[in-house]
Amino acid sequence: MNNAAHAASAQRHDLVVLDMAGTTVADGGLVEQAFATAAERLGEDPSTMIDYVRATMGESKISVFRHLFGGDEARAQQANLAFEDAYGELVAAGRIEALPGAADAIATLTEQGRTVVLTTGFARVTQDAILDALGWRDLVALTLCPADAGGRGRPYPDMVLAAFLRTGAVDDVRRIVVAGDTSYDMLSGVRSGAGIVAGVLTGAHGGDALTDHGATRVLPSVAGLPALIGEYEA
Repeated sequence: MNNAAHAASAQRHDLVVLDMAGTTVADGGLVEQAFATAAERLGEDPSTMIDYVRATMGESKISVFRHLFGGDEARAQQANLAFEDAYGELVAAGRIEALPGAADAIATLTEQGRTVVLTTGFARVTQDAILDALGWRDLVALTLCPADAGGRGRPYPDMVLAAFLRTGAVDDVRRIVVAGDTSYDMLSGVRSGAGIVAGVLTGAHGGDALTDHGATRVLPSVAGLPALIGEYEA
């Protein structure tokens, strides 16, 4: 590696953008349960939707419903509200917990002087319910949902770029780290220009899917992220 390439790879990565469900928060199938409940409440057969739901894990939920209902905006909005209600009920019932090592990893990254941002494909009300249930309101510098970034969720890079613009933590997108458990998380990171796009195996998609969609590394869990970033900066 020449000196210029080494300098680029060794620069600090001071903005870390982390997905929530499946990456830092244990999902345990709650997304699928909430989709099924929402479909049933609308008189739909969830079995006709589940394959698409699984394939698009990480995408903005309203976008998923727009596809499932053929662009019928009123029906999609109704379904999205039913989904958010169902997921909120599961959170309120204590069905949500942090993944092992996630909070410690976030604390370590923060102690290292990095800015950590949590992102989600859920609506703000659901994201806030999860943060409250975990006691994570003050854990990170910023939390973002699709509506905070113009309404487009993953696989668009908008939430990552919103984190870049709002925090001012780095001056180059190559100094961003993106980590997530879905192919859409990986695409979002790649499209944002992030220097590190890390997949984790604690959620929806396996290693091959994560690598195929741009993961620079795949980790067993987000607990290994501080060490991985350290490798890049060595």
